[in-house]
Amino acid sequence: MDRLNMPALQLYELGGIDDVRYSQFSWRTRMALAHKGLNFDTIPVRVSDKAAIAFSNQNKVPILKAGDHVVPDSWAIADYLEQTYPEGPSLFGGPIGHGLTRFVNTFVDRQLVPKAASMLMRDVLGIVDEGDAVHMRTTMEKAFRKSLEEMAAQRETDVAEFRRALDPFRATLRSQTYLCGPEPAYADYILFSVFQWARVVSTFELLKEDDLVAAWRERMLDLFGGLARQERARSAAMEKAS
Repeated sequence: MDRLNMPALQLYELGGIDDVRYSQFSWRTRMALAHKGLNFDTIPVRVSDKAAIAFSNQNKVPILKAGDHVVPDSWAIADYLEQTYPEGPSLFGGPIGHGLTRFVNTFVDRQLVPKAASMLMRDVLGIVDEGDAVHMRTTMEKAFRKSLEEMAAQRETDVAEFRRALDPFRATLRSQTYLCGPEPAYADYILFSVFQWARVVSTFELLKEDDLVAAWRERMLDLFGGLARQERARSAAMEKAS
């Protein structure tokens, strides 16, 4: 089937107050869709509104819907896009790249996401409605066994450990422009999603200004016509208006 006859794409993702799109996993998918040159519509979903995504037979976003085909989970969506739209730029660069990207995905999810969440989840409550805030607080405090306020209070200390965990990426970026080489691909979008989430939900800076990873983040923000940068601009405009 050629692209003209492909079904329209819909991305179900977390939406906060004033329609802020803040999910890091959704941002992985947004960047992957842009990488493939695909148009898509977005449907915001509240964390606590499981009925809105009951059609997917699971309870998490992002979800990509292509006609009657439903793909939940950012990694599974990337696989689907790579297989379904092979004529677009590759997200993985072949089977070997796919395997290495899976490692990056696992490392980021297990080593970086929890560290970032412990520092910034208190700030997330400021961009979601009351129902979602209660749901998030309950879930995160149970997982970390601390209050969100306790975790936020120690982030000036915890951020040093987070920055040290970035050393493998920093070393890679000394030799090349992106994690994937001269051009970005899905491994870049995985790591970038953590920083995009952070910049949308909080003013707390995870990186020092002179960090190589900070320079890479700026290059990532400029991709696809500044797709990711626009979200923060919209959020800032909302704050100013209020």
